Amino acid sequence: MRWRRTSATTGGGAARRRPVVGMLPLLALTAAALGTGAAAADAPGASDGSRAAAHRFAPAATDGTAREKTPSPDIRVSWSVDLAAGSEGGSDDDANVRHANGALRIRDTTLPSASAGTGRGQGSAVLPVHHLETGANRVAAEVRAELPPGAAVEVDIRGRDRNGPWTEWREALAGVPAELPRTVTEVQARLVLQGGTNRSGPAVSSLRLTADSVPVAAPRPASAEPFTARVYATREGLVGGTTANGHVIKPNDHFVALPSRRGLSPKGSAEYSVRVCGPARCETAPVWDVGPWNTRDDHWNPSSVRETFKDLPQGMPEAQAAYENGYNGGLDGFGRRVLNPAGIDLADGTFYNVGLSDNGWVTVTYLWTGDGTTTKSFPTWGTDVSVRQSATTASTRVTALPGPTTVRVRCQVRGQLVQTDGYSNDAWSYLPDYGGYVSNIYIDVADAWLPGVPTC
Repeated sequence: MRWRRTSATTGGGAARRRPVVGMLPLLALTAAALGTGAAAADAPGASDGSRAAAHRFAPAATDGTAREKTPSPDIRVSWSVDLAAGSEGGSDDDANVRHANGALRIRDTTLPSASAGTGRGQGSAVLPVHHLETGANRVAAEVRAELPPGAAVEVDIRGRDRNGPWTEWREALAGVPAELPRTVTEVQARLVLQGGTNRSGPAVSSLRLTADSVPVAAPRPASAEPFTARVYATREGLVGGTTANGHVIKPNDHFVALPSRRGLSPKGSAEYSVRVCGPARCETAPVWDVGPWNTRDDHWNPSSVRETFKDLPQGMPEAQAAYENGYNGGLDGFGRRVLNPAGIDLADGTFYNVGLSDNGWVTVTYLWTGDGTTTKSFPTWGTDVSVRQSATTASTRVTALPGPTTVRVRCQVRGQLVQTDGYSNDAWSYLPDYGGYVSNIYIDVADAWLPGVPTC
């Protein structure tokens, strides 16, 4: 159905503590600052199944390829991150953290991430975006932190080229900067605080980042299509619990948990989403929690860039290999006996919506992967046009299009009927660069159902 152009929008108007660690050298995080020792004993193991965390600090290329020694880059820029800005959205408590007495701390050290089931308190802060004058593909971190026994502080980095899609998160390790898959002009950090053995938490007083560029030894092959795998799904439940990004779980909630922070969306956003297809139907849902079983098992990535368990094939969760084949002695990365092969947890609303009545196998498409060539570009019209978490105006507004622009559309669905000045349309388009849906009323073409765009 054709519609008249208007400026209306679809519902969017917005214990004893160790001494403070000294300032660390540029491009390095000391083992103390990242909580090795007692904290490392609780970290997931290396690809051979061991629980030791020393491999995390080996100065090897993160993509598994040999790298020629190169001179120091000519361009390097450093900046201090404003920890008082808290998590994304400006609220320190959004992900169980607070800034007090000059440091970022876990607000409630008894509150763990719901899906991972480690029992350890956790908090995280998505920090302000930093704009670079010159592109970079590598970011190092230096931290000042006070760590009680067993506590840890970790730094995740991601980047994008202006308003393009974000890369996955990559951890900046001690002596090993985070290497991003492409050159970026905007950088964002996420601090993850892990509670100690006596329910006390770390206190992070400063974070300084340094960005530069290095030659890539060999480009990694990219797939045009987002990666899809068949994995075993369990129902997360845990209503009233808190996810790894700070979301309090509600009845009939719609989100998923994956066993790695690399694809974890900030609270309220759908920047990293999956399409889950069950016995009855498919649903696109954001990644809001980390688990089940593991927390460093990005099984959707090729072995060359997979964070741990690199000897497993792409698409094979470590828990599935442990359960079915006795991989790692049948244990997860924390040394726990794996009782099911789950590679994804589904919130209750998603679980039942895709047609599951008990745990079972689903087909999962990791929508942020692929090279983006499977999208089609369309112009939009209108101002302050809402991009929603799902195809309804009642769902979370993840962002807005401030004015007419061009968007990339990956797929479209039938959703809520949107009416504007006597015209209506129930089609919605999924925009991978924004991690959400926009009503097709605001796509500036004559067709209500976009030509050449598949159904989600």
